[in-house]
Amino acid sequence: MVALSQLLPTQFVLYADDGYASHVVRLLLEEKQLEYELLFIDDDRPDELAELNPYRTLPVLANRDVALYEINIIFEYLEERHQMPKLLPHTPKERALARTLAWRLQKDWLTNAYTLLTHPDSFDAQAAANAKKSLSDSLITLSPLFGRQEFFLSDEFGWCDVLILPLLWRLPQMGIVLPAHLCRPLIDYQNRLFKRSSFIKSIALTI
Repeated sequence: MVALSQLLPTQFVLYADDGYASHVVRLLLEEKQLEYELLFIDDDRPDELAELNPYRTLPVLANRDVALYEINIIFEYLEERHQMPKLLPHTPKERALARTLAWRLQKDWLTNAYTLLTHPDSFDAQAAANAKKSLSDSLITLSPLFGRQEFFLSDEFGWCDVLILPLLWRLPQMGIVLPAHLCRPLIDYQNRLFKRSSFIKSIALTI
C-alpha cells in the first residue's frame, strides 16, 4: 500500500485503469505538470481502494490530504490548488459558460461514449447502435465549431479540450469513422492536439 502520508504536498498517486475517465485525469495531471505515481489496476480491485473510495470506481486521485474519485471534482480541486496553467477562463461569466459547455459535453457525447465503451458482459447491442448513431451525427453536425478557434471554442487550451481528446482518441474503439469531407475541422483539431506534449505523455503511460 502506498504511504500517502509520506508524500509531499505536490505529489499524487493515481489509481487508474485504461478507461476514458482515467485518461482524462492523466491528461489533467500532465497538463498541470504535476508529479504523480500511476498505479494501474485491473479488474481485481485491491482492498486499499475501498479505503479511498467506497464505490471502488476508478480513477482515484490521492495525496496525503485527500482522496478524490469523480473527474469533475478532481478537475475543480486541481484547478483551484494548482492554478497554472489555468484550464478555465478568467472572468466568472466565462468560467460559468465553460462549465456549462463541459456539462453538455458530458451529458451528450460522453453518455453515448460510455454506452459504446461498456464492458462486454453488460453490452446492449441496440443501445450501442443508438449511441453510435447519436454520437456520430453530433460530431458531424458540430465539426465546424472546431475550426473557429485554435482550441474548442477557445483561444486557450481548457477543460473542454481535456474532456474531448480522450473521447476522440477512442473513436476507433467505438467503431466510429469520421467522414473526412464532412469533418475536416474536427479531424484537423484532433490531429493537431494529439501531438500536444501533455497528450502524448498521457497515452504513453498505457501503451
